[in-house]
Amino acid sequence: MQLTETRLTESHRATLDQALEAIRSRAYWSPHPEHPKGYGESAPADGVAAFEALRHTRFDLDQPGTDGWTGAETSPYGPELAIEYPHPDVEVLLPAMRAAMPPWRAAGPEIRALLCLEVLARISARTHEFAHAVMHTSGQAFMMAFQAGGPHAQDRGLEAVAYAYAEQTRTPAAADWSKPQGKRDPLKLSKSFTTAGRGIALLIGCNTFPTWNGYPGLFASLATGNPVLVKPHPRAVLPLALTVRVAREVLAEAGFDPNLVCLAVERPGEGIAKTLATRPEIKIIDYTGSSAFGDWLEVNARQAQVYTEKAGVNTVLIDSTDDYQGMLSNLAFSLSLYSGQMCTTPQNLLIPREGISTDVGPKSYEDVVSDLAASVSGLLGDDARANALLGALVNEDVRGRLEGAAKLGEVALESRAVVNPEFPEAVVRTPVIVKLDGGEEAEPVYLSECFGPVSFAVAVDSTADAVELLRRTIRDQGAMTVGAYTTSPEVERAVEDVCLEESAQLSLNLTGGVYVNQTAAFSDFHGSGGNPAANAALCDGAFVSNRFRVVEVRRQA
Repeated sequence: MQLTETRLTESHRATLDQALEAIRSRAYWSPHPEHPKGYGESAPADGVAAFEALRHTRFDLDQPGTDGWTGAETSPYGPELAIEYPHPDVEVLLPAMRAAMPPWRAAGPEIRALLCLEVLARISARTHEFAHAVMHTSGQAFMMAFQAGGPHAQDRGLEAVAYAYAEQTRTPAAADWSKPQGKRDPLKLSKSFTTAGRGIALLIGCNTFPTWNGYPGLFASLATGNPVLVKPHPRAVLPLALTVRVAREVLAEAGFDPNLVCLAVERPGEGIAKTLATRPEIKIIDYTGSSAFGDWLEVNARQAQVYTEKAGVNTVLIDSTDDYQGMLSNLAFSLSLYSGQMCTTPQNLLIPREGISTDVGPKSYEDVVSDLAASVSGLLGDDARANALLGALVNEDVRGRLEGAAKLGEVALESRAVVNPEFPEAVVRTPVIVKLDGGEEAEPVYLSECFGPVSFAVAVDSTADAVELLRRTIRDQGAMTVGAYTTSPEVERAVEDVCLEESAQLSLNLTGGVYVNQTAAFSDFHGSGGNPAANAALCDGAFVSNRFRVVEVRRQA
């Protein structure tokens, strides 16, 4: 069916308006159901069947410049996906993508936004299929893959479209200009203003959250008039390949060149990201991953506007609490979710040596650490619940860091293996908590990111010392999240001042069902763009506004 402007407006204009209102009000809103039952009675079975039908197949996208086939994904849960993807000849593919730009630019901000919403709507209808694709490439447990890889990722994509539309429409499309000249006739010009994309955008995907981290950049670039070349992580191709396929179908149905969105899958060990990132055609890069490669991109991809989310050391300062059990439960869940394989998971817990005050009496450093260890153990004591929360370790690097952490200090909570009866090959491990001293070491181990289910309970001399260590950590290492527990207005203000001055997102006294490592689209900012962990925030105006330029044409009236 042809996608006409009328049909797109009828289907999606109201949703776009609601998204625009949500980013202004910062209130809760989502058009995408979080519960699996929200997609119809047959959706779960249909999703499994669709995912299984993709395995052991060739994923053809009818892209120009395909010079072979590649792919070697194996699920962290054990099964091989055995899917082959097109390998690109970039000398053919990039010119084809650039040739698709003029009609896309001419379409204008509204049509581009509405077509992006059509892509998201079709992805949403297949959320169960995408959930299995995310689960079997990232190692997330099914419910997390369903929510984070489905509706939450779709929300982030829609949020980016809303910001892109708002920024592009700040300037009118046309204006009549008249300057008085006293007794002489006024000077008159007719002016037009067109938003023009920078050029081809490169999305470099990550292993752990391929859609959640990928959709903001993808849709921000597409909505601002840029073709997007999607380079997935080699262990997590399928979720983004499915996304590219849907986008190409929508663009073709609307009469646009489907080569506005293409896929670039690398052969084993090829390292195509570096090659692509420095191509002159690439004008925008979105990247989530290690600091080493993020830093390399920022230094070497000089021709491109680079948006990075890199490594940081997330910290929770514990000074005092009026809900001790609530604090322990909240922290235990935060440390356990997806085996700590989130860029927002707390790593360092700063606790005064003399202990803290609580609603159940004073608690020493040893009490807090042992009670937290007991809370984590209780949460994960049942293997079925543990599997549902932990998922699987995404790769051997995470497993190596987990096993090496026990040698760094006194272990307060040992990691244990959990058997997944449905997927016995999955590597499932509970978190480890290691006690460390927050002394004056030149390079303490807790000031480096230890990605995975590893947390350090750092003993500090006082809350004031904890505040200063927090500042040092954010300034030198960066942080995607900061948490703090205190009943003192003075301490709260001190922590808030640090986060304002060092540009870090802060959560205070979380004891209920909201966790420091979770953010809500349309309301919460993911990262700040103001500390070493990331140079951009998901999403704000700065995330989209430099992806396009306004080109003015003046005519004599």
